[in-house]
Amino acid sequence: MATALISGLVNPPRAHLSIRVCDPNESARNHLAGTFRVSTFTEATAAIEGSDVIVLAIKPQTMPIVLAELKGKVRPEQLVLSIAAGITIDRISSELGNSPFVIRSMPNTPALIGHGITGVVAGPGCSGQQRDQAEEILSSAGEVIWLEDESLMDAVTAISGTGPAYFFLLAEALAAAAREFGLSAETADRLASITCFGAGAMLASSPGEAKELRRRVTSPGGTTQAAMVIMEDGRFRELVFKAAKAARDRSKELAMK
Repeated sequence: MATALISGLVNPPRAHLSIRVCDPNESARNHLAGTFRVSTFTEATAAIEGSDVIVLAIKPQTMPIVLAELKGKVRPEQLVLSIAAGITIDRISSELGNSPFVIRSMPNTPALIGHGITGVVAGPGCSGQQRDQAEEILSSAGEVIWLEDESLMDAVTAISGTGPAYFFLLAEALAAAAREFGLSAETADRLASITCFGAGAMLASSPGEAKELRRRVTSPGGTTQAAMVIMEDGRFRELVFKAAKAARDRSKELAMK
């Protein structure tokens, strides 16, 4: 996800931004430096020196290590922007010390191609300018939605953060059905992926119209209606809800660790 944000921020170039990256992996550092012409560091304390915004683009399991390394090193005026699932603002702030300003976000994998969507919530005391700074960084990879209640971030994780996997599973299942019907693997995969892409593009241009779009393509007594009956009988909606709830609950569990 860090690479997606960096790519979005340097294309097109933003002269007012100076990007510094810390990564323990030498190969990753060399790739970032060579591809994006950014400064790279092996130690987080060196990378954050003189910065206005510190982006914690790390996995939740790595967060305690990084917070311990940065404890007491973050200046009070620096903004800390986290994209780690399940790690609360209060936890980040308390473990860093010095009462830093913290904004928490949850992007998703389509950010890798500039079509992501990110849920964001600001911690106490964050200024309008700091919100703008966070939005500039996150919007480089897609749309940004602000929340006022941090507890809703678990729901964002379950829907948009985890949602692409649900979508990919549907495409995978459609392709598998196509192969069972005798289509070649290449044709099956292409039919499934482009169908999902096209349907997603239609819905993205008409947010909130999923029900209406489905109605338009479902002719009474037709092939789509036959498929919808099977999905309803199989409690498709209930299954999706249970999957999303499991993801939300896991996000809450991560916050407790």
